[in-house]
Amino acid sequence: MVILRRLLGLALAVFVSSLLVFAFMQILPGDPARVALGLNASEEAVARLRVEFGLDRPLPERYLTWVGGLLVGDFGTSYLSRIPVGPQIVDRFGVTTWLVGAAMLVAVALAVPLGTIAAWRHRHVSGALISALSQIGMAIPSFLAGILLIALFAVRLGWLPAGGWTPPAYDPEAFLRGLVLPALALGLVQAAVLTRYVRSAVLDVLREDYLRTARAKGLRPLQALVRHGLRNAAIPVVTVLALQLTTMLIGAVVVERVFVVPGLGSLLLDAVFARDLLVVQDVVMVLVVAVIAVNLLVEVAYLLLDPRLTVRR
Repeated sequence: MVILRRLLGLALAVFVSSLLVFAFMQILPGDPARVALGLNASEEAVARLRVEFGLDRPLPERYLTWVGGLLVGDFGTSYLSRIPVGPQIVDRFGVTTWLVGAAMLVAVALAVPLGTIAAWRHRHVSGALISALSQIGMAIPSFLAGILLIALFAVRLGWLPAGGWTPPAYDPEAFLRGLVLPALALGLVQAAVLTRYVRSAVLDVLREDYLRTARAKGLRPLQALVRHGLRNAAIPVVTVLALQLTTMLIGAVVVERVFVVPGLGSLLLDAVFARDLLVVQDVVMVLVVAVIAVNLLVEVAYLLLDPRLTVRR
């Protein structure tokens, strides 16, 4: 029942988001038909192209046509390239998924142990050092981290390529080599943020009575934390993970530019620069749906981590 209500809320959020995205695209200055034909095109040619694009129809009709196409997987045709937008988004979204997924693995693999150690040894030099390093990492933007990684590992050491993308099915080794630096650039900054939250969550758990009870029953402090504490500490961390995943989707736009990765962010920026508004509209809507879906998954993760939430509701 809880999941059903969340699904209905998701559908409502998607509907409202589609209205906002469509309305925002309509108030942007510039005529897509004029942009496609160039500034020297005649008014007759621009008028014919507007009819071809459907830009002469009323806004409600254009909105319903666009949304109806999205529901059946028809994203329309690019105003400039005259290529269907749907296959482009599918290909680019696959690239972005690889990048964001690898970056999330980097962030979690670093933040969970480091944040736990920082909380466990918060009165020692090692805990203070991890906290200081995470604070510094939070101040570094992803694109700057990418430039520094390129300068070190690609230019100075020559261990990894500075950019480019190879599909995994074509050459797995080249794919992994090309994925390492952009995933690190995107994941290290988020790992610094997540480390702070893991540290805070574990510190709160260490003060709970049930951990003292577990230690009184004979468990060593670290055993009590691993068996009984980390699951409870994971509940607030899951919220941060959801926020970070959405942040990574947006941050991938810049990182893909730095490393010349043909992902969804690159497609969005190219469409913005070319004023291909239909592509921009479709890509933004895909990102909005992805963010809303992540929030739904977080709600499900809450119920799995703490079944008491279902009983309360």
